[in-house]
Amino acid sequence: MPTSNTPSVTDVAQHSTVRSSTDRVVVTGGSGFVGRAVVRSFAERGTPVTVVDHRPPRIDPDHAGLVTHVAGDLVDPAVRDAAVPEDTAGIIHLAAITSVLRSVDNPVETYTANVEVTQGLLELARRRSVGRFVLASTNAVVGDIGHGTISEALPLRPLTPYGSTKAACEMLLSGYAGAYGMATSALRFTNIYGPGMGHKDSFIPRLMRAALSGEGVEVYGDGAQSRDFVHVDDVVQAIVAAFDKQHSGNVIIGSGRSISVLELIDAVRAATGEPLPITHVPAKNGEMPAVIVDVDKARAELDYTPTVELTDGLHTVWQDFRAAAALAPAGAT
Repeated sequence: MPTSNTPSVTDVAQHSTVRSSTDRVVVTGGSGFVGRAVVRSFAERGTPVTVVDHRPPRIDPDHAGLVTHVAGDLVDPAVRDAAVPEDTAGIIHLAAITSVLRSVDNPVETYTANVEVTQGLLELARRRSVGRFVLASTNAVVGDIGHGTISEALPLRPLTPYGSTKAACEMLLSGYAGAYGMATSALRFTNIYGPGMGHKDSFIPRLMRAALSGEGVEVYGDGAQSRDFVHVDDVVQAIVAAFDKQHSGNVIIGSGRSISVLELIDAVRAATGEPLPITHVPAKNGEMPAVIVDVDKARAELDYTPTVELTDGLHTVWQDFRAAAALAPAGAT
């Protein structure tokens, strides 16, 4: 999430035209992996966007007149104040501390960045009559249910500070919807992948780096643990739908199909054409055996239909990694 302590609107004059609009969307974390795709989707249909991030957004020249950048740390109330102008129609809140390990090591920091910031943005939205608020949440709010299917009907039982902060944020959204009539939507994402994730250290980027270098990968345990992988294009589809439909409530967003680690490796082999030899190492303590989700509520309430098949989606990541490698300086890793 944004980390600078000083709010800055110096990019506004450069990246936005003077216009008064009642359909402006604020995207926190808009320079990140998912945020860039969300900003692009709204800008492509002519919606003005305010990006709140410590990094400047990558702006398509065709969209330069639509995108405003506010730099700073959302923990700072002055940054939040600058980020939510009076003409805002809705907030898409993606910025957060999302690392489970970091949340375990720094629970107070995680609470401040995730819960206090969300509360501050909701209160700004209330005071400035911003009617829509979409939150990036997680299925970690329900904890580990083994090989059972995760649905929105399960009780909240997070097992980490990260999961508990997202559960708290969902409760805040519910309270503001009930008390003030705001449309507040918490989208519980599974494992998101797609172009633009080259900086990440999750399993798919590690597989892509191994494919580029011709190296092998380590698999924890027998590789039978399963996960749901959803392409960033489908995630953007869900976010835009939640915003447009003024959706309220909690809804799971995934592909609706879980695969094992070994199946994922086979899919990456098919997408890259690389052999990716594997080495089995001892399993991690406490690793969830499966993430299996039901996306029927998303289909019903958001008209959500995941469209990106896994091998095709992995190929888009592979192309992105290859393009980045081709541009990297000689000898760079």
